[in-house]
Amino acid sequence: MTQPASPNGASPSSAGASPAGTSPASPIPSGAPAAGGPAPGEGGPVAASAGAHDPSDAAAEGHAKAGFWALTVGSVGVVYGDIGTSPLYAFREALAPSRSDGILLAEEVIGTASLIIWALLLIVTIKYVAILLRMDNNGEGGILSLMAQARHALGGSKIVFMLGLLGASLFYGDSVITPAISVLSAVEGLKLVTPAFNDYVLPITVAIILGLFAVQSHGTARVATFFGPAMVVWFLAMAAAALPHIAGNPGVLAAFNPWYAVHYLLGHGTGALVALGAVFLAVTGAEALFADLGHFGRRPIQVAWLGLVAPCLVLNYLGQTALVLAKPETTDPFYQLVPEWGLIPMVLLATLATVTASQAVITGAFSLSRQAIQLGMLPRMEIRHTSEAHSGQIYLPQINTLLALGVVVLAVTFRSSSALASAYGIAVTGTMLLTASMAYVVLWKVVRLSPLVSAAIIMPFIVLETLFLLSNLLKLHEGGYVPLMLAGGLMLMMWTWVRGVTILFNKTRKTDVPLIELVGMLEKSTSYQRVKGTAVFLTSDPEIAPAALLHNMKHNKVIHEKNVVLTVETMDRPRASQAERVRIEPVGFGFYRVVMRFGFMETPNIPRTLTLLKREGFKFDIMSTSFFLSRRSIRPAAHSGMPLWQDRIFITLAKNANDATDFFQIPTGRVVEVGTQVTV
Repeated sequence: MTQPASPNGASPSSAGASPAGTSPASPIPSGAPAAGGPAPGEGGPVAASAGAHDPSDAAAEGHAKAGFWALTVGSVGVVYGDIGTSPLYAFREALAPSRSDGILLAEEVIGTASLIIWALLLIVTIKYVAILLRMDNNGEGGILSLMAQARHALGGSKIVFMLGLLGASLFYGDSVITPAISVLSAVEGLKLVTPAFNDYVLPITVAIILGLFAVQSHGTARVATFFGPAMVVWFLAMAAAALPHIAGNPGVLAAFNPWYAVHYLLGHGTGALVALGAVFLAVTGAEALFADLGHFGRRPIQVAWLGLVAPCLVLNYLGQTALVLAKPETTDPFYQLVPEWGLIPMVLLATLATVTASQAVITGAFSLSRQAIQLGMLPRMEIRHTSEAHSGQIYLPQINTLLALGVVVLAVTFRSSSALASAYGIAVTGTMLLTASMAYVVLWKVVRLSPLVSAAIIMPFIVLETLFLLSNLLKLHEGGYVPLMLAGGLMLMMWTWVRGVTILFNKTRKTDVPLIELVGMLEKSTSYQRVKGTAVFLTSDPEIAPAALLHNMKHNKVIHEKNVVLTVETMDRPRASQAERVRIEPVGFGFYRVVMRFGFMETPNIPRTLTLLKREGFKFDIMSTSFFLSRRSIRPAAHSGMPLWQDRIFITLAKNANDATDFFQIPTGRVVEVGTQVTV
């Protein structure tokens, strides 16, 4: 399977939106392009995405270089970093409502533990690990993959598309908040070792955040090489610390009985809703688990959860339960699980683990961003593949920089993890609820289960997550507005991009001319002068005459001796063989269609690859070859489909779309850019 590049030369790996009519996942209205690729600043049809074509089991079945167990261990560090640090504070905070009256009953402690265990079982194990990981879209997970499937199944539903925009925006909000609160809580934990760190918490936090984002360019695989084994040690340490306490009070195993969870909810009124907000802290990170599917594949993520992560988490919560039952006055049950000699090592290990928690949402944001580009929600950005063995492992420099800036601003603004705690949860619960809603549509319309069966599978999760959302909304005035503000701004930006590209496409498509029709007209015309040399016109649609060709004819009244209409395709393999690298097809009257293929790990070099055409009998001098690109200068229109302020946002996004000339390594001295003005 191959996919074309964008018309202006943006490779699918740097531009990847789907062309209208070629991708069933495209969220754009019928007849309009996917918004990531028409290169509104440069013109032409839309680019198809290279994506990361990884079947969801590919990592487990065939990646010899990565290895199944290497991916499994890596997923422990990258995917489960967030949820793996929840025992530090989730059980403590969930007990707070029960302590409010000064009396802590044994049934309240068991009930709280039961709520946490069943939340882990229902939301993480059943919903995400067992159900959602099987709803991949060409190997990719996350809310946008579900949105694409659901929208296609419903024939282009605008409601589903808007819900997808909202869910993606909320996930970005979580991607900013999670590193800030995780790193702050990590550094604050050092104060237990010595109060001397008190004045240095914020500077150390900022330094760690910057360092964390700086290493992202080395790729998920290298980051996971470090974080994976560290988190394995963390989970084993949590379980080991809890086992003696469970052995001393095996009665805590009663928490597996759901009756205790139900009894707690029914017996505590509004206090139970407050407690649910804290219980939810135990499952934060589950959405990142689904979003990171493309990085590691389904089976490594499932094996890591069922074989290590879930058992260790449950054991630790049971250990904390046993400790609090024995010593109700315990205020920090996690650290008091370990003997005094183990406190400092545990604090240092927790510091490393909480910093690692940020990695899950960072890599999730990379995956989500690529999907947003492919689905047309964001402009073209540079996407670097960081692994030859697994195409889902990617790095986006622009997203990395924006996330780093947002995290630092939040950390400096709130200054403590407790101040940020109120903002934590709304973004995650909102995304989870939207994910569950779209999963219902996919089960009904794509998997083709009956509406009742689909509802029976998904409705319990929708009810539970609605309760979690209501409990988190109680914190709205305390900081919960932060993720909503972030999501609102991001949703506005993505919707502006989609609307702007659609308007631009509808204006320019009226001038499209089929290439065959143009060549036939030129064969009969004497109005154009032939000049020596070769002209190369880049396009994503070889059936349509490139805009740069039409403008060159209109303004210069010349046609080159040889005219190459060039399409670049990115393959699903790391490297293309020399035999399939280039293909040429004569069209007539000095026109040729040329298709170049590159693997997803290769950096396309068009001038060098063109020399391979000589083996096909196509003779030309590279020094007398010019490369024509169309670059549109966009201006706001007095009467367009968008308000003036939205026009300006769209124009700014278009100007910052990734440049094509550098990506294809075309010498700037050989590039001719044909500029036109267009209004939106």
